[in-house]
Amino acid sequence: MNELKILLAKLGAADVITYLNSGNLVFESDEEPLELSQSIERELKKTFGHKVPVLIRTSQEISAIAKSIPKTWQGDETQQTYVVYLPDDVASPRLVSELPVKHEYVTFRYAHKAIIWNIKKENFNRSQITKIATHKAYGRMTIRNVNTARKLAELSGNR
Repeated sequence: MNELKILLAKLGAADVITYLNSGNLVFESDEEPLELSQSIERELKKTFGHKVPVLIRTSQEISAIAKSIPKTWQGDETQQTYVVYLPDDVASPRLVSELPVKHEYVTFRYAHKAIIWNIKKENFNRSQITKIATHKAYGRMTIRNVNTARKLAELSGNR
């Protein structure tokens, strides 16, 4: 993660914070998100030899997504909650209905270019949530557990 921090600093990002070893970073930049993501992708390819997709969300977007998660939705012994961050060209509320899962077992919420879902643990297998991996947009999604989503919002809020 230190290499990633150095790479971002080289591209003009300031106050870079990494969260765990998840590839999640919080930083400040004056560059527009699209241009910055393209710059980061070019540098990652040059540095590591392969393409790594980058998704950038502003602190306002990250905070708005986290605020959209119902407080009762947790990641604990009774339920699982995840946030799916979507790139702009994929983000659409209709994506929820396209997901190849048993919707009667999953509660979905679309908010701010993200899908938030909650599943009671006893319904996990019935929901067929893992079939999301077969959707054409899956490779472009960035999925994080609710704790990570909330922590990223907390870190972003300090900007």
